[in-house]
Amino acid sequence: MQVANPIVKQYLLASDFDQTLSFNDSGLVLSELVGIPAKVFESKVATLAVQNLVQQGGELSYLLLHDPEYRARVRKAHLIQAGKGVRLKKNIRQLSELLASAIEGYRFDFHVISAAPQEVIESALENIIPADHIHGTQLQYVASGQVESLIRVNAGYGKVAVLDDLQKQFQLGPERIIYVGDGGSDVHVTLHVNRRDGFTIAVSQARHIAPVAKRTVLSDDALSVLVPILEEIAGWDTTRIRTFFEAQGLLIQEWDRVRADWLTIAPQPAHAAIRAER
Repeated sequence: MQVANPIVKQYLLASDFDQTLSFNDSGLVLSELVGIPAKVFESKVATLAVQNLVQQGGELSYLLLHDPEYRARVRKAHLIQAGKGVRLKKNIRQLSELLASAIEGYRFDFHVISAAPQEVIESALENIIPADHIHGTQLQYVASGQVESLIRVNAGYGKVAVLDDLQKQFQLGPERIIYVGDGGSDVHVTLHVNRRDGFTIAVSQARHIAPVAKRTVLSDDALSVLVPILEEIAGWDTTRIRTFFEAQGLLIQEWDRVRADWLTIAPQPAHAAIRAER
């Protein structure tokens, strides 16, 4: 008697890149590579944020196209070289492999969606994540390698558009979408996924993303995002999760659950006035 193949639930897991799969901002790495101090890059980004000229996360692409200092110095080859200088979190390749086939009854297609230039991400994740699973900002170049135009910037709501395209491609329901991010540029897509009953994970305690995401996990190891997935999606308990990691030759040494409250406390104006009069 032939046993029927078990039903496998398919999910799409999309992750940001900068400070989600990496420790540093690719814009800082690129700036230092071409001789632009980190403080100068940060100042330019802060100015763009105040002016609201671009969606959060898209500042580097704007600078590459419009800022004279970046246009004069940066070429396509520098983007590729910068990718090699990005410091990645541990075990990204193993995360992708485990998501694809190691969780019984589930398959998670792992894609990267980021406002960082496509060339930077592909270079950083070479031989780790297939290029067709990477969706970064697409740039067009002249013969010299200088940026000529922007084809698509995957920042802010742009990430939502990419995620929706992938959902249609895989023909998945919105509840089968998982998004992992770290900061303000991920808020649009995080809210979008939450509203449609998907699952969201923050990998930082940044005040814009942590209160919005359904779970927060902090670690220098990319495999850490498996914990909330195994708990919330697969329904595993702590013991089974630890056993799973041990079967992969890994040991969860510390697992602390901490709830963070963000508070800003200031005296009431009326009270301050009374004290001033005294």
